[in-house]
Amino acid sequence: MSRRKKRQQEEFSISFLDVICCGFGAIVLLLMIAKTVEPIVLEEAELDLDGQVQELQQQLAEIRGETSVLNRDLNAKKEQLDIETKRIAKLKGELETLQAQYARKTEGETEEGKLKGELTIALQTMTDEMKRLLGENYQRKNNVIGGIPVDSEYILFIIDTSGSMFNYGWDRMIEEMVNTLNLYPNVKGIQVMNDMGDYMFSNYRNRWIPDTPGRRKAVLSRLRSWNPFSNSSPVEGIQKAVRTFYDPNKKISIYVLGDEFTGKSIRNVMMAVDRVNAQRGEEQRMVRIHAIGFPIQFSRPLHLQTTGLRFAALMRELTYRNGGTFVGLNDFR
Repeated sequence: MSRRKKRQQEEFSISFLDVICCGFGAIVLLLMIAKTVEPIVLEEAELDLDGQVQELQQQLAEIRGETSVLNRDLNAKKEQLDIETKRIAKLKGELETLQAQYARKTEGETEEGKLKGELTIALQTMTDEMKRLLGENYQRKNNVIGGIPVDSEYILFIIDTSGSMFNYGWDRMIEEMVNTLNLYPNVKGIQVMNDMGDYMFSNYRNRWIPDTPGRRKAVLSRLRSWNPFSNSSPVEGIQKAVRTFYDPNKKISIYVLGDEFTGKSIRNVMMAVDRVNAQRGEEQRMVRIHAIGFPIQFSRPLHLQTTGLRFAALMRELTYRNGGTFVGLNDFR
């Protein structure tokens, strides 16, 4: 009897172990199945995350680019606002001076005779200058052509030779060179530099090119293929031109021809030019500075026109402060 009972217990124990083993086997099998499927799901999830990260990085780069453009536009507007504020302050001062003169006149202290005398002397001086430049028989109603005074005996061109000018506005620039030279049919000297201060003709470094029909033709011929490096900032060329060619006994005009200003600060350019060209006083500059602007940048999208706007703002103020005129063209073709 005891043997039979013992045998039943052993059979029960073995059956229980079989059930347990089968259960563990099923669990192991499920785990194996789950592991074979899981990497595929994880890989797909990782690919989705990589795509989202790349898209977000691209959006971040675009936002940073737009922010940079907006900051540059804002700085340009601030500089232009500062210039206009200074001009307003100067005009207010002139208005106060005129009001004071008017008040003295109403009190019986008139300066009419003195002003007429000064005007007569100025007209006589200008007439003598024009006779010397244009000949004894030349007659003109006034001494301004297109808003540009033409009373200089020496003319110096500072040309922006950057890629935008050379590739898109060069033919129009040559036309304007011809038109400008035609304003001065007979001068004592000509010179051509780029905005970095590099000479067109190295053999005429630091001296004037004689004004002859042959020399003018040579200048225009060389100009068609002349393309030295340029940083689209005229300050280096202007400084070098004034320091090299200024002579108190010579009437000199500088013509700046360009399409954009890529320098850091308009104010810094104004101060740099003042240091070399205002040594005779704020009201008597050493040379005239004129400028002609080519609207190449304005053919681009609005957010890429900043450098063109800055050139116009710079040249308008620079020519105003240095006795010249800024001419902005409507077309560069």
